[in-house]
Amino acid sequence: MGTDVKRKTRRGKRGGESKRQQNSAITKTSDGVDVDMEETQKEDTGIKAATDEGYIAPPMDTGDSLFFIDTNANPQDIEESMEKISPASYGLVNPDLQNYLKGCEEMLDDSRFETAEDREIFVNNVFSEIKNYELQLTTDKECSRILERVFFISSDYQIRRFLSLMREDLIRLAVHRFSSHVLQTLLLLSAVSLEREMRGETKDFEMADDEDEQKEHQAIRTALPTIEELILELTKSLTEKWSYLMANEFAAHVLHVLMLVLSGRVIEDQNSRSSSVRSKRSTKYVENKSGAQDHHPSLAKERETPDSFGAALKKLLKTTNGAMSDIVVRSFATNVVGSPVLQLMLELEAERRKSDAAGSLLDKCLMGLVADPKGQNPRRDNALRMLIEDVVGSHFLQTVVKVASPKVLQAVYESQIHGRVKALAFHPSANFVVQSVFSNAKNERQLKAMIEETAPIFGDLLFNSRPGVVRALVDSSIRLDAGHIEIINALYGGLGAKSPEERRELINLLAFLMPYQRFVKSDYNRLAFNIQGSLIIQAILQFPGTTNEPVLESFFSQNPQNIFTWCQDPSGSRIIEALFTSPSVSLATKKKAMEHFGSRYAELAMDKYGSHIFEKYWAIAEVDSKEAIVQELIKSETKLQDSYSGRFVLRNCRVDQYKRRASEWRERERGLERKKQMFQDILGNKAVAANAKPAPALSGHQKSANDVKPDSLKKKQAKKVSYPDFSLCCRQRVRKLTF
Repeated sequence: MGTDVKRKTRRGKRGGESKRQQNSAITKTSDGVDVDMEETQKEDTGIKAATDEGYIAPPMDTGDSLFFIDTNANPQDIEESMEKISPASYGLVNPDLQNYLKGCEEMLDDSRFETAEDREIFVNNVFSEIKNYELQLTTDKECSRILERVFFISSDYQIRRFLSLMREDLIRLAVHRFSSHVLQTLLLLSAVSLEREMRGETKDFEMADDEDEQKEHQAIRTALPTIEELILELTKSLTEKWSYLMANEFAAHVLHVLMLVLSGRVIEDQNSRSSSVRSKRSTKYVENKSGAQDHHPSLAKERETPDSFGAALKKLLKTTNGAMSDIVVRSFATNVVGSPVLQLMLELEAERRKSDAAGSLLDKCLMGLVADPKGQNPRRDNALRMLIEDVVGSHFLQTVVKVASPKVLQAVYESQIHGRVKALAFHPSANFVVQSVFSNAKNERQLKAMIEETAPIFGDLLFNSRPGVVRALVDSSIRLDAGHIEIINALYGGLGAKSPEERRELINLLAFLMPYQRFVKSDYNRLAFNIQGSLIIQAILQFPGTTNEPVLESFFSQNPQNIFTWCQDPSGSRIIEALFTSPSVSLATKKKAMEHFGSRYAELAMDKYGSHIFEKYWAIAEVDSKEAIVQELIKSETKLQDSYSGRFVLRNCRVDQYKRRASEWRERERGLERKKQMFQDILGNKAVAANAKPAPALSGHQKSANDVKPDSLKKKQAKKVSYPDFSLCCRQRVRKLTF
């Protein structure tokens, strides 16, 4: 074997020189075509000469070819024309300084500060030690994370000082892997400091009485711009490189936070995995290293902002929209990094009522659909179809649907969803777009058209992991106060409940999300609740007037023992809670629902899920009912004291006060009821009028013996109903208020 190898090696050596001589003149390409190397060298010399003089691209062919290949292009010219921004780099951090910051982190973990003054001294010492190394520390993996923790206990002045230092090299810091997180945290905290600054509560660090101490801390007593001035300056600098920063995986989050600060919108908790403020990877890393950071409560609500912020945001949107071409804007729609920023820009543009104009950011994204919603454009339709089925593009379209006008939404629905509901509803990405379109129906006509097209496939959607599409229609029905009867009839058809006897099981079929034929063959005690089915029932209970009667009738036809087991289930208990909290269900019906459980109040109070139902009913019960409940609780007081949730129920019901002075207890509860009734009479007029509104009648082609009957037919059968008619209760309340 070794001899064969040796022979091959020798043979290769002998033929090597001759082959090289032959290939010096002629070379074969991979396709087998002979190429004269001398001619190639001449061509290369000509190209080089042309490059030295300056590259001139040849004119493009005006033919039908989609692609054009420029064979004379020099890759070096293309690279030089591209914008390059290198991340900030200030060298390695001193190991002693790293160890010092790690020691500071241990103090933060142990919370060794006895007073606020001790904590203030600690923070001042940290900033004194890192003087002149601030920007360098932001580029270090561990030091940047520790700095973020220090910022959360720093003063407003210290936040301003650090933010002013970062503006010197802002763009390079924004694209840095670690510095971008520091900048992001500073922007979040600056939003909190801005509120205090607007109230006049922020001031510069007071000068120390001791001259030596004054010299030692001179660095943190320098006069600085205000938070408002700093943010405006940062906005101006970032706007100049906006499109580049949008495509950068680190800077994109900074832009997102900046727009949230300028607009005063609610900023999600950055520790949440669903938050767009911070990436999931970064959030997980911070949690593993130092635990979840505190999210300031003022960030979780809308904030007041200076007038200059509104003008700056308006200018930012106008400038970036003008600077980005249509192709660049559409490329960000499917960009994992830039798409969230583009979505927020669309929302802010819609808030300022600028998205309906031709040439707006939304118009560029939809390729002129805003300017001409009825126009035909096959190229645009194909592009939207690709977006719907794209993992990133589907998220983008969900935002588009939310901010779109009724005309634009109608155009998107007709061109992309109409006739394809079933196919798109079962697509892993497109189904979320369908849900968003249904959830954002703009008027009654659009909603009913969507229900009519989707009704035949309700069963397929409910039983094949797509009940969210049905729930989107139910939610829109509540929001627009339309389509209630149509949805109930569509649910009957999808669940296979045709006869009145089968329809009495409606609440079970939705709770367990299964067709009637399968339900009757199943063991009831082994059935598991479906979360989506539970949410659909909760939504139907919000239907106005008598349109929620099918669910209520089904509820009262069930075995009380079976319904009581619902109270001990996390999903089933939510259904009972929704019944007690729904403004569309009369008080008499709620009282009857509680009586459905008998006198098992103590069992409810001791269950961790049932105790919530108990509290919901207690909030609406009358004094006589409350007294009867308390008397039942006293019989099981010992067991309730041993139960975690039972102790809270005893305290909230003031059982001890009732045992000592029952008359005072009754007087207190009557006083609370009078106050509640007074506020209900003042603030509840709109709710009463809405509840008294009659349910919409069925159209001619929907009326049948098995369909839900309109109000005129239900009044004739009122005696058959085992609970008071809600519309009658509403009329009585209206008369009382009028009197």
